[in-house]
Amino acid sequence: MTSPHPTEGELAILQVLWDRGGPCTVREVHEALSQHKETAYTTVLKMMTIMADKGLLQRDESERSHRYGAMHPKPEVQSVLVKDLMQRAFAGSALQLVQRALAVDPPSRAELDAIQQLIADAKARRGR
Repeated sequence: MTSPHPTEGELAILQVLWDRGGPCTVREVHEALSQHKETAYTTVLKMMTIMADKGLLQRDESERSHRYGAMHPKPEVQSVLVKDLMQRAFAGSALQLVQRALAVDPPSRAELDAIQQLIADAKARRGR
């Protein structure tokens, strides 16, 4: 199985499925997406069919209305996307990625505390 590399539109569909916690019909996904951006039902249907063919979604045809579920959990897809971004835009440097993220959208005090804890945990895992 290949790593998931969803497009922006595919990622929006996956986000609906992850938020809902399980398989949904095309109509359910369409209704959720239409709350933020006008989207044609047929466009969502076509995208979800393509995503199933690409291995991003699993289609359950046991009911009259087919249900679609994400083939990959959210953290797995996020990891692939972050790694890809880090390689393409930051020459593989986690430091540069974090520096840019902190500069673009300064985190709250609580987020900084959580980041500090993540760094401490990472150091402990490396035996430092």
